[in-house]
Amino acid sequence: MYGSEMGSGYKVCIPISNPESVQLPSLAPNRPNYHSKFLDSNPMISVPTFVIQIERVSSALPLSLLVLSLSFKIPKSPNPVSEFHFRTPSMATPSPREENVYVAKLAEQAERYEEMVEFMEKVVSSVPEGEEPTVEERNLLSVAYKNVIGARRASWRIVSSIEQKEESRGNSDHVATIKDYRARIENELSNICGGILKLLDSKLVPSANVGDSKVFYLKMKGDYHRYLAEFKTGNERKEAAENTLNAYKAAQDIANSELAPTHPIRLGLALNFSVFYYEILNSPDRACNLAKQAFDEAIAELDTLGEDSYKDSTLIMQLLRDNLTLWTSDMQDDGADEIKEAAPKPQAEQQHVQ
Repeated sequence: MYGSEMGSGYKVCIPISNPESVQLPSLAPNRPNYHSKFLDSNPMISVPTFVIQIERVSSALPLSLLVLSLSFKIPKSPNPVSEFHFRTPSMATPSPREENVYVAKLAEQAERYEEMVEFMEKVVSSVPEGEEPTVEERNLLSVAYKNVIGARRASWRIVSSIEQKEESRGNSDHVATIKDYRARIENELSNICGGILKLLDSKLVPSANVGDSKVFYLKMKGDYHRYLAEFKTGNERKEAAENTLNAYKAAQDIANSELAPTHPIRLGLALNFSVFYYEILNSPDRACNLAKQAFDEAIAELDTLGEDSYKDSTLIMQLLRDNLTLWTSDMQDDGADEIKEAAPKPQAEQQHVQ
């Protein structure tokens, strides 16, 4: 027995030796939107074959509501009875891509983010040439990498803080040990950033076909170059900062022309771009100007914001305003470095670095 999908329903073909003994199933007698009919034996198969076509008369109900399985009782002899069960499309075996998405969600629930990254990389590699991942898939990829990199960034900040304290106390032996440990964390950070940046350059950015996905991936590219700039030194830091600036500017050009000021991806870009100006380029004036402009433009069109993105957009707007308040205060107090330990910035990145 085999089945095939059709535009109007589903076709089931059953090879049998005694056509007269087939008991046709009763298909959803209380659902007038569907009916079945006996077509004929199949001339393409040497043994007699019944073909039952489930046709959808109207699109009022999905085919999955018709039946969970069809049972065909076909006697092989006067006594024994064989029963064939056929799965409908709602019970179809998932594709490898769908399976990897599902397991990635399991890994997320189990907080096994390294494995989540592995499964989502498999998903990305399985996307056909010329196509791009779905919105769900790109968000899962972002969440996976965000958690993997976020844990190392937090570790680096803690270890760096301890290192500074030990240096101030003159504990040279401890400082040497801490430097070695910090180097291990930095190596992990470099590998993680290198992995997603390679994926972005080779697959995700070139395949992006619409405005929001282009901005999403270019913003993501800028984010991970920025993470490199956080701990790199010398020419490596300069290169990472230049790559960050180029990616953010490319994303900004597309966002300003194709996305509404209230779009959460455009707002998230403005949030992270302004953090880059403040922390990496040490330019509080540009950081404040960018954040204020994004906030004011979104406020002006707040009444056009749809319910589906209202929560995300207003949350990012609040984070923009919090950063503006903090940065303005720091500039007045000449305490620019305090932003690195401030709550709004890590929270902003945790929620919206995608």
